[in-house]
Amino acid sequence: MTPFSRALMASTALATLALAAPAWAQSLNALVWCDHADPELVRPFEEAHGVRVNLREYEGTAAGLAILDQSRPGDWDVLVIDAVDVGRAVDLGLLAPLPADALPTGDFFPELVMEDLNTRDGQVFAVTEKFGYNTLSFNRAAVDADAMGDMNSLFSGDFTGRIAIYDYYLPVLGMLALNEGIATADLDAAALERLRAPLMALRAESRLVGEVVASQTALATGEVDIVVGGGEWLTAVLAEENPDLDWTIPEQGALLWAQSIAVLADSANPDLALEFVRYIVSPEGQARLATSSCYWGMPANAAAAAHLSDEERAILRWDQQPEFLARAQRYPVPDADLDAAMQDLWIDMLQQ
Repeated sequence: MTPFSRALMASTALATLALAAPAWAQSLNALVWCDHADPELVRPFEEAHGVRVNLREYEGTAAGLAILDQSRPGDWDVLVIDAVDVGRAVDLGLLAPLPADALPTGDFFPELVMEDLNTRDGQVFAVTEKFGYNTLSFNRAAVDADAMGDMNSLFSGDFTGRIAIYDYYLPVLGMLALNEGIATADLDAAALERLRAPLMALRAESRLVGEVVASQTALATGEVDIVVGGGEWLTAVLAEENPDLDWTIPEQGALLWAQSIAVLADSANPDLALEFVRYIVSPEGQARLATSSCYWGMPANAAAAAHLSDEERAILRWDQQPEFLARAQRYPVPDADLDAAMQDLWIDMLQQ
């Protein structure tokens, strides 16, 4: 299917939605990750429904919950959140139930339905929208790809000052746990203390700790040659500019990241918010989200394949997903005390 025919199909489908759309409120407010801020993702929904989608970007569940805590009821309609943290939001009474029959989860990769995370007592509160892997990104022109097959190479001294650490404690601590032989599901207070020395050692080998854009920029400009916690989400968007930027899953494994989208319980526009969720997890919305200008990632809805080019699917390594999913573990799901301890350890590392 050519890009033109894909665009024609998408515009036809959206035009049909527009004709059927009721007279919605004039705006929708969403707390999102940066991939949702791509105009190519949001504009079709806005045009179809005659509304404006106001977006505020954040990184990390703690930051998102803090924004909600400081906001008035009704300020926000939609929330994007780590799938593993949906339960926290449900416990806080933040999320509205979603009608399961309105969501195309029958077309999802089975591992990404994640009923144990997105539902509570049989009620759906969120739906997975995108996934990928926190692992090792690197520049093939500067780093031997075979060395990236073993996480222990990061501590060898061969890459001192050439490493960046993605600034999110859950996946990086999870990766270090895998390197210590600790399953992410078994990461408790005692196991966390075992990660202190490796984390500090990794920081000593690293040039910087950076968020999404900073990590991408450092790798793209050659400031660093390796990003710990990177993956396809970091390098895929840069593939056209520098095909040497790559990622791999080392023998120890990788962390499976998955983000979910939900309607907030105190949304002022719950019907419109649900329509936005439905658009995001539709095949067309999923293809646009997968190839967002901020970062790429695999769509949870496998039907998005029909709306992606052969080249896009190759960059996402679509055909290798069964193998990758089998070698990845989910993010740790800490309770409040363990989460606080993890953040304290991370701050200690940042201040080193």
